[in-house]
Amino acid sequence: MRMIFTILICCFQIVSCTDDSNPAVSNSNNTDWLINQQSVFNGAPRDGIPSIDDPKFTPALEVDFLEDDALIMGIQIGEDIRAYPHPILDWHEIVNDRLGGVSLAVTYCPLTGTGIAWERVIGGRETTFGVSGLLFNSNLMPYDRETNSIWSQQRLDCVNGDQIGTEAVNYSLLETNWKIWREAYPESDVLNTNTSFSRDYQLYPYGDFRTNDSRLLFPVDTQDGRLPGKQRVLGVLANDEAKAYLWQDVEGPQLVRDNIAGQDIVVVRDRTREYIVAFEVTPSMNVELVDNEFPVILKDTDGNQYDILGYSEQTETVLQKPIQFMGYWFSWGTFYSGLEIVD
Repeated sequence: MRMIFTILICCFQIVSCTDDSNPAVSNSNNTDWLINQQSVFNGAPRDGIPSIDDPKFTPALEVDFLEDDALIMGIQIGEDIRAYPHPILDWHEIVNDRLGGVSLAVTYCPLTGTGIAWERVIGGRETTFGVSGLLFNSNLMPYDRETNSIWSQQRLDCVNGDQIGTEAVNYSLLETNWKIWREAYPESDVLNTNTSFSRDYQLYPYGDFRTNDSRLLFPVDTQDGRLPGKQRVLGVLANDEAKAYLWQDVEGPQLVRDNIAGQDIVVVRDRTREYIVAFEVTPSMNVELVDNEFPVILKDTDGNQYDILGYSEQTETVLQKPIQFMGYWFSWGTFYSGLEIVD
């Protein structure tokens, strides 16, 4: 299976880099694009990477298919807390789910390392998302099955089709490893390998891609050499401005106060527990770190405490989050050229 998948990837790469014609025609029935169509490449047939449309879950304490260092993406909406493992999303990229009464598409691009959830109700109608097979700046381009419109995951909007110009309603996911998540949320549910597809979820399908800084499978418009290409950073967006936050050298929890385009935020980062997360705050709101009560990490002046997902048990309130997601540095550097790096 490894050999077959490697051959397929090499074929996609060769086609993408040598085809001088419009590379997106075969997967699109609309000629109007918000992006440079010559930067869109065919990576696979539509639905050649199958989305998971009927996800199954296992209680965290019963999971036996994940190693401690496997990365997961977690989210809470209302009372529902769920984790989506990278080893499954590497093969499927999109999970159409519903939690806390919200219809979501959990999207993950293994080529840019970016994951975020989108609301699946668009223009008052519920849809599901699939993998179009197209890539823009090496990044996943989902399509919605209601209108066949094509979206850009990292741009967070529709770039082709009837929904062109529509912005996605986003829900941030927390990325950490399985050991930390299991410790923090032992009663959560975890997407399991009962996907109805025959895949080896113990096998990473892209070889040394995660660790080889010079290896890209598809072209990108610009490359920013200020950081290693595959270094994972937290990108935060506010009012169309982006910043990248580093965390690899932070041994214990650290709180960073910042402002992005007029929005006050705090960023909590901890390499030891392998997480970094940003929250919105008001100028009058004062928060500080909480020690030794993980997953609680913050408290305010009223004594309310908040966990890494932003939830407070005392008040049942939630700290708002700016749009944020983890990603390889090369992807943030090309989508938001010249963005500030916060170390």
